[in-house]
Amino acid sequence: MNSKSETDEASRGSEASSSNKNITPETSKGESPASLCAVTDSSNSQDIMKRAAAKQLIERYFYQLVDGCGNPNCDNKYCASSGEARNLTPNEAAAEAIKLFSKEARLCDSLPNKVPRTEASHCESSTSNACATSSTKEKTVRNENNLEKPSSSMSPVQCIEDVKPETSQNIPRNVDNTDLSHSNGAPLTEEKIYQLCDECLQNKTPQPLRRALGIAFTQPTILARSFPSKVISDFNSNEKENTDKESKAMCSRDPDKDVDSVTGPGLDVASCRRAFAYLSKVPSEYYSSALVIALTTLAENLRLDLRTTKNINLDDVINCFVIAFEVPDLSCSDYLEVALPALCHAAKCLTVKGQAKLARVWATECKESLRHVLETLQQLITLRIISTNYTRTFEVQDDECLIVATKLMKIVYYANMLAGVMEPNTLREEPIVIANQLDPLGDALDHFYPLSSMKNSKQAQPEDPLALELGVNVLDARKPYLPFEEFYNEPLSDTIQMDIDFANYKTEIAYGRKFSFLRYPFVLTAATKSLGLYYENRIRMYSERRVSLLHAVVGAAPPMPFLRLKVRRDRIIDDALVELEMIAMERALDLKKQLMVEFEGEQGVDEGGVSKEFFQLIVEEIFNPDYGMFTQQSESHTVWFNPTSFETEAQFTLIGIVLGLAIYNNIILAVNFPMVVYRKLMGKKGSFEDLADWNPTLYNGLKDMLEYTGDDLEEAYYQTFRICYRDVFGNNIFHDLKEDGDSIFVTQDNKQEFVDMYADFLLNKSVESQFKAFRRGFIMVTDESQLSTLFRPEEVETLVCGSKNFDFNELEKSTEYDGGYTAESQIIKDFWSIVHSLPLEDKRKLLQFTTGSDRVPVGGLSHLKLVIARNGPDCDRLPTAHTCFNVLLLPEYENKDKLQDRLMKAISYSKGFGML
Repeated sequence: MNSKSETDEASRGSEASSSNKNITPETSKGESPASLCAVTDSSNSQDIMKRAAAKQLIERYFYQLVDGCGNPNCDNKYCASSGEARNLTPNEAAAEAIKLFSKEARLCDSLPNKVPRTEASHCESSTSNACATSSTKEKTVRNENNLEKPSSSMSPVQCIEDVKPETSQNIPRNVDNTDLSHSNGAPLTEEKIYQLCDECLQNKTPQPLRRALGIAFTQPTILARSFPSKVISDFNSNEKENTDKESKAMCSRDPDKDVDSVTGPGLDVASCRRAFAYLSKVPSEYYSSALVIALTTLAENLRLDLRTTKNINLDDVINCFVIAFEVPDLSCSDYLEVALPALCHAAKCLTVKGQAKLARVWATECKESLRHVLETLQQLITLRIISTNYTRTFEVQDDECLIVATKLMKIVYYANMLAGVMEPNTLREEPIVIANQLDPLGDALDHFYPLSSMKNSKQAQPEDPLALELGVNVLDARKPYLPFEEFYNEPLSDTIQMDIDFANYKTEIAYGRKFSFLRYPFVLTAATKSLGLYYENRIRMYSERRVSLLHAVVGAAPPMPFLRLKVRRDRIIDDALVELEMIAMERALDLKKQLMVEFEGEQGVDEGGVSKEFFQLIVEEIFNPDYGMFTQQSESHTVWFNPTSFETEAQFTLIGIVLGLAIYNNIILAVNFPMVVYRKLMGKKGSFEDLADWNPTLYNGLKDMLEYTGDDLEEAYYQTFRICYRDVFGNNIFHDLKEDGDSIFVTQDNKQEFVDMYADFLLNKSVESQFKAFRRGFIMVTDESQLSTLFRPEEVETLVCGSKNFDFNELEKSTEYDGGYTAESQIIKDFWSIVHSLPLEDKRKLLQFTTGSDRVPVGGLSHLKLVIARNGPDCDRLPTAHTCFNVLLLPEYENKDKLQDRLMKAISYSKGFGML
């Protein structure tokens, strides 16, 4: 032991001899807790002093073990600065500190960089005086025979420093470089990053910066305590309060329990972000490779601890992930290829509770970082997709790097919803239960063909445990912090073999063994997910076809493998609705069969094109305001349910069946519903914000009322709780939102209630019976589908109505040619020159003529596979089309003018089907 230590031990001995005079008698065993609280004030003060000194001493041992004394030449084996002490977790260090206290182990002279909180040394003295005060009490506490030893569960409290938070503007730059020696094993702080960066830039010596980053980022216990929140506390004003708290602790059932015990300062994300912003001023080649290695090591340590040792607490783990993803973009490719995948693997080991905690921290403390984290994960997925050659033996679903990145993106996805505008989860439509129909033969067939059984797939689909833990639903996300579209990864969506992913999806539901991206639908585009829905619907159709054949074999019923509708063009509504009503009443399961439509008196065979025209014609008739079931919103050009319709609920149910059949048979409709209809179909009631696209003028007026702050609102608006709306015939109808509503005026106090009740009436209550019947019909077809699981309401609208982007350049690129035509044929060049010059209305007619629908498919015209085939040499015949297969038969006309004349006649006067 050196001379300083000997002097220190001598001073401890003299302090002990003086402190022995103040020993208080030990309380007898029979003394009750009440009598303990009845001791004199002097005894209480002495006990408090002893406990404070003991706590301070244990804290010094704790920080000496974890942070060290800052002396690079330290030879104390119980100090982290000496290099002899092993790395300890906070829990291990706390237990070891208590052991060192009990055996009076050596304490270094220099205090670590963290000063522990203690009521005995909160005076406004200098640091040396504080050290002397603690040394004076040190031996006193050790020689007290009647002092209880702290239990091993006691954890040292963190310091609360009376300092002013520093920023990059007020931190001094002329810091002595010798202060940087304290970075040995110490947590990072904003000030330390500034000092290290300045030294690196001024002296061109990156070694201290690399070393500090390497030490902090390789050890989770150190990184978790980096960038702590700085609590400003006035010890002088709180001295009496703290003393009272200690007295209360002495009177409690557990005398060793500190009333104001805390787990330590939390993470200051803003400080962390400022520090890394300053770090980005340093050339990345100085530290990027070292930081990548450190992050990789950190990820492995976190992964090991989360899976096996479980020594680090959850809060520290979350802090480590938050800090790691605040690291600025690194120019080296190893970050995306090595460090980031390692962090994703570590995040995969988080429990559901840990994932939820990380999502909440990102949503509340790190909103500004969500885009950075999302873009980084998107870069990782895209890079992996582009650089990897996937085969049938190594599919996208087998790539562990993509799997862990997608799972981490799910946490960001929920954090994004929490960070945005969320509506209460109480606005739900009443659930509609479709009774299961008994089908013994179908059940028997499902027993032999279990993979074709889709009846219980919806019930077997478990809810996302993370969503349940967070209590969020995508229907409640009125406005996410980042648009949902930014979560799409198009390279991944284009690369996925959906047949394999869908098979994995169904297998995962049953056995949980396969990975499927359909379980993470936010990362897939609507076009890719619609393909998965198409496979599911086709499997269901084939299953129903088998059941029908089995019925025919056993003689139970004639063979009906398809849902056949035979209609007349001039009576299409009556014929279709009557047949659908009969089918729904007799055997609703027949609605799950493949639709086959036949127009009476026409030769067309339905391979898809006839069904498209059937739906187009029936939609035009049903949504015509003259029919009286729906009204036209002139301002928004949308249709809405007629609250005063004379039609029965059964009619609205049949309309819902038609809409469900369109989705089920992969047919796009020309329906102009407002978005609130799709939200209600998914189970979310309409609210005030839904008025924006339903009736913009009314929405803006009510919004102005909510934003009006004047005291004269009652006089300015003169609005009562009686509202007025018009029926389909233009007659005014009055309704009281409250009883005797005409006498209740809208004021500043009740205006929010008025707006909510007004919107609820218009969007929910006024059309409750009509919409409930409509939704029931829709669910009769889609109840066993994964529609609500895979798609958001905005995506369901795209499924029903198609894309709104008429990009014919994309159609030209995706078109194929047959019969001798190529993209370089002169007539093909003339054809596209004519098409690009057409107005939008004529372009829609061309789509109607060639495909049977004037709507753009989900994903845009690039997903429409048009084929232009040669149909003989020059002649006077008009072009024809196979709408079922999207084939345009085009004769090789002699010049461009003739081609344009024949093409315009064909698309303008086409109606009906024949046999070619």
